[in-house]
Amino acid sequence: MTVLNLLVPATFYRPELETVYYAINYTLIALMAIAAIAAIVLVMLQPGNSQGIDALGGTSETFYGKNKGRSLESKLKMWTIICLAVLAVLAIVFFILQIPSIWGEVL
Repeated sequence: MTVLNLLVPATFYRPELETVYYAINYTLIALMAIAAIAAIVLVMLQPGNSQGIDALGGTSETFYGKNKGRSLESKLKMWTIICLAVLAVLAIVFFILQIPSIWGEVL
């Protein structure tokens, strides 16, 4: 049974593909790290959904108070979804590129 290490392929029969393989892998890993950090920061910047202690007082918000930060909040949510989608696509591409037959190898 062979264990596939994600960053160390089996022997390359064509050495020119080895540098391309490592360049693509490290580029994808760097892009995934950037997308993950961006998603974490964007999630941390978003406000919470609960009203907290204001709900105990029974005060009602006005329409302006409810929608005051809506545009910034919706933009943060949109960019979070974009970052996570980019992260998912990069992870799938990274996994597909680990298949040895793509690089002309036989395990």
